[in-house]
Amino acid sequence: MKISIVGTGLIGGSIALKLKSKGIANFIYGIDNSTDHLNKALELKIIDSKADLADGIRSAELIILSIPVDAARKLLPQILDLINENQTVMDTGSTKAGIVQAVENHPKRSRFVAFHPMWGTENSGPKSAVSESFAGKAGVICNREESSEDALKTVEKIVESLDMHLIYMNAEDHDVHTAYISHISHITSYALANTVLEKEREEETIFQLASSGFSSTVRLAKSHPEMWVPIFRQNRENVLDVLNEHISQLRKFKSALEKENFEYLEELISNANKIRGILDK
Repeated sequence: MKISIVGTGLIGGSIALKLKSKGIANFIYGIDNSTDHLNKALELKIIDSKADLADGIRSAELIILSIPVDAARKLLPQILDLINENQTVMDTGSTKAGIVQAVENHPKRSRFVAFHPMWGTENSGPKSAVSESFAGKAGVICNREESSEDALKTVEKIVESLDMHLIYMNAEDHDVHTAYISHISHITSYALANTVLEKEREEETIFQLASSGFSSTVRLAKSHPEMWVPIFRQNRENVLDVLNEHISQLRKFKSALEKENFEYLEELISNANKIRGILDK
């Protein structure tokens, strides 16, 4: 299968490497606004050739759109304009409702499959791509009833080749759930990093005293705004909902400490410990 990857960064690059290793892709075109990304992806053998949008779309059986969600919403209709009825388009965006809405009335809507691989890191660019990164993770296909049967089967085969387990959802539910289990984690990490940077002026002290617990908690704060501002913009209402609940939980901890109610503090922590039984299954 000939595949075009639009966006040769972390996610697009990792998918390309995996599909090559599985023998699913015998030729991969790279399409990217960043010449540096394209050159690095070519150097790392993530892609086989650079291409502009028109040639890359025309030459591929499958087009994988892996760019920030704001840009994806704008570019996806243009890509569908360029394809024929035998080509399939999928995206990898972390929000789905806006992307689905952007093409809901497009005459070639059925050639598109809305997909989200539930994996990512704070790193970016083709140099960060890892072939085995998706193994064992959830791969979410949204609004599958709006995609043609053959396009859906193509993407299901791709998800299977990534060694992911498939989950089907509607786009709105997906965005609610990802707000709670992904997007709030990033906001919390950014806020904690800003708190430490504001209160601890001695960089050397942060470096010397920061434990692995602190490092793992603020790891996501290294994620780039170019990717996450669009996600927060697209999923604004859901993120605000979960953020309000998170602030409410923080106030409970604050109140327990202010009132020296350590029994209540223990109760809050014990209740939080229930997450262990869910995540360790």
